[in-house]
Amino acid sequence: MQIQNKTFKYFDYIGIIMLEVEAKVRKWGRSFGIVIPKDKVKEEGIKENETIKLLITKKTNVLKETFGTMKFKKSTDQMMREIDKELWPED
Repeated sequence: MQIQNKTFKYFDYIGIIMLEVEAKVRKWGRSFGIVIPKDKVKEEGIKENETIKLLITKKTNVLKETFGTMKFKKSTDQMMREIDKELWPED
């Protein structure tokens, strides 16, 4: 297996302010938008009509992406009962 080295360059500026905010996407007319909380706007000194850059990541289930989803023919309860019987047989 060959592993490639990849370098990702996100910013070309010095003195970047990073702000992490979780926000819901809302529909505004025929567009979509996000709302930056007022306290974060004040904290970072963002002004109206100021241009900002966003790094958008979608919230995902890391375990599901890593291991996938498994579907069994039996329910979890049924499998657990069978395991219990195998490990602790009733005499």
